[in-house]
Amino acid sequence: MRIKILPDQLASQIAAGEVVERPASVVKELIENALDAGATTINVDVRNGGRDLVQVADNGSGIPQEEVETAFRRHATSKLAQASDLSAIGTLGFRGEALAAIAAVSQVTVVTRVAGEPAGVRLILEGGEKESRDTVGAPRGTVIAVENLFFNVPARRKFLKSVTTERRLIDEFVTRYAMAYPEVRFRLSHDGRITFQSTGSDDLRDVLVAVYGAEIARELLEIGEGRLEIGDKRLEEKDSAAKEERTLTVRGFVGPPSVHRSNRNQITLFVNRRWIKDNRLTYAVIQAYHTLLPTGRYPVAVIFLSLPYTEVDVNVHPAKTEVRLRDGNAAFGAIQKAVRRTVVAGSPPRDAGWGAAQVLPGQHSSPVGWSGSLDDKAFGQQERGEGQGNLDLEWGRSTPAAEGTDGEATSGLGSGTGTLLGGERLPIMRVVGQVGASYIIAEGPDGLFLIDQHAAHERILYEKFMAARNEDGIASQGLVTSATVQMPPDQATLLEEQLELLGSLGFHIEPFGPNTFVVRAVPALLARLDPAAALRAVVEDLEAEKAPLEKEREAKLILRVCKTAAVKAGQSLSTAEMEAMIRQLESCQSPHTCPHGRPTLIHLSAAQLARQFGRT
Repeated sequence: MRIKILPDQLASQIAAGEVVERPASVVKELIENALDAGATTINVDVRNGGRDLVQVADNGSGIPQEEVETAFRRHATSKLAQASDLSAIGTLGFRGEALAAIAAVSQVTVVTRVAGEPAGVRLILEGGEKESRDTVGAPRGTVIAVENLFFNVPARRKFLKSVTTERRLIDEFVTRYAMAYPEVRFRLSHDGRITFQSTGSDDLRDVLVAVYGAEIARELLEIGEGRLEIGDKRLEEKDSAAKEERTLTVRGFVGPPSVHRSNRNQITLFVNRRWIKDNRLTYAVIQAYHTLLPTGRYPVAVIFLSLPYTEVDVNVHPAKTEVRLRDGNAAFGAIQKAVRRTVVAGSPPRDAGWGAAQVLPGQHSSPVGWSGSLDDKAFGQQERGEGQGNLDLEWGRSTPAAEGTDGEATSGLGSGTGTLLGGERLPIMRVVGQVGASYIIAEGPDGLFLIDQHAAHERILYEKFMAARNEDGIASQGLVTSATVQMPPDQATLLEEQLELLGSLGFHIEPFGPNTFVVRAVPALLARLDPAAALRAVVEDLEAEKAPLEKEREAKLILRVCKTAAVKAGQSLSTAEMEAMIRQLESCQSPHTCPHGRPTLIHLSAAQLARQFGRT
């Protein structure tokens, strides 16, 4: 086979694969160009998740008429002049690849005018080839419309995700850059409906309210700006300006331990106002919350790292979301210390008595991270109380225990330790007390039982929930006062798509303005909980799923509802509450594990106890 030079058009289409992966890539590149052009207003309009149209309009400096066509040629840029410029890049774009790559796989219309020119110019390209050029009237700035993305590369178009997924990725880019540039007014609309806008007030808190909602933004803790001198410590600089040039600073906002998520997606990092993805710096934030968050939960954080341009290499990947830091250890330590200091200073002190063993407790305590009270009257009655934390172990009617086994395996934990029960019905047990505000101690006919109160309650609720679903339908509890919930744009998009599914599970939710919803009813299981918090937890699970089947998604949402409603570890229970829980666990068809497969109880036989005490 002969070696030959690829045609420019084919080479551009191949190169576009690295720069333009999906519609969100187009949004990112055009926004970065607008910011580099000094825009103070950026409007983004999207149709059909970006497949049909991505249009970005800005009031920046514009493109001179004589340079418009050059701007769409490969390796054309106004931001680099020589190789040495790569060592200190201060702009978001610099490679000269984005516009050419976008034009190569779409139909592009650009209208632009610079200050001082009497008219603007309109250029139309299709697949990178010029179709027409006209002189038009236009305000200062640039409008670029990208239509029919990947029209000439159908294989790439087929690999795009669902419209909802593509919308969420676009939301992610726009909201991140709105946080990085609070002085710029951003507006994002999907299919003609505005879904996000920032004020351009230059106050980051205003943007955080638009992104996370007022409730969460109010709880975020501001990081006091921390400074760290980096670079060559051997230099004896007396010039304060030179010393300032070697300074690394950390600022931003972080959530208190009470605000956490099921994944790391809400840890947002910026280096010199460039949004980046860096596993090591993300881990620095997570490490700062060590012992402060439950296992498997992650914080909300918006971190800005500023350092000299010479200390950062942004020429790592065409997408420019990965960077290399000359002193990565300094950045890691600075972020970890700044976040830890802020979180510890902003967190309430722990209750010194939390976690102590309690036998036949007569009082209830509320550990850190739990709000609300317990109501003994809730057991065996259909009273509905207000506030998070009230248990209702008599929700619905108990399902009679199945005869025989449920197929759960019996496994040992070693000599002298407890064993997981399985393969038989639970024996009659007598409550002795509670340890660590997490485990119920009960005496049985052949030894001691330790019951995980959260896992046991999950099992109870799950079986009642499924029984109701299979018989008369899931009971829905109307709220006396409707709850208004504001979601980040990407989560709002996801929630809108799943309103029908949530309705089948007992939620009654209505859209109420951009990214805002009204909750009018929730599953009866969640009637005592904060409806806004319950809905956010459910949406988190939806967000964590990649592309499950509808039945799988419904099953996971049912598990989340039960998990959210179940009594939590760290919650003190009265004797009546513990007795009610054990009684209903005995009625379950699969009492030995929670719906996720974790054991609900461990058995310490009388023989094992005797061996431990040397009595045999």
